Amino acid sequence: MTDMMEEGKIFMETAPWDAPQEPPAHKDLPEPCAHTVEVAKDFTGESAIPEEELERMTQGIIAALKTVYDPEIPVDIYELGLIYRIDITDERTVDVEMTLTAPGCPVAGEMPAWVENAVGAVEGVGLVKVEIVFNPPWDPSRMSDEARVALNMF
Repeated sequence: MTDMMEEGKIFMETAPWDAPQEPPAHKDLPEPCAHTVEVAKDFTGESAIPEEELERMTQGIIAALKTVYDPEIPVDIYELGLIYRIDITDERTVDVEMTLTAPGCPVAGEMPAWVENAVGAVEGVGLVKVEIVFNPPWDPSRMSDEARVALNMF
């Protein structure tokens, strides 16, 4: 080792997690919680959501998403720009398309359930489906100004 240091070369051993990782497979996600399924049953058969109700639900969903934090970053997932799409159907099913700051995120398997529980608690929301996507990849330009201030990234 000393000989290598004298020559200006350092040998570094690589670990399997240092190599590029495949995005995590989310086919084994837990089933929706019992509360979400029960609430969804109450809303089957409705045809349209009044405009003011849709606005209230949208604001409630955004507020709920702002309660979910990436455990490694002290900013909520909405302000971080991890939420790509929120779709509310006439049946009050909410489809959320989100990403992670990195494909190897240690809470990749848990974060969708956190989002499902938060959004499912909003009054009027039926079934919640959360999908993790990696296209387009997340980058810091997706953060809100509030997130930039909180992280000192001006």
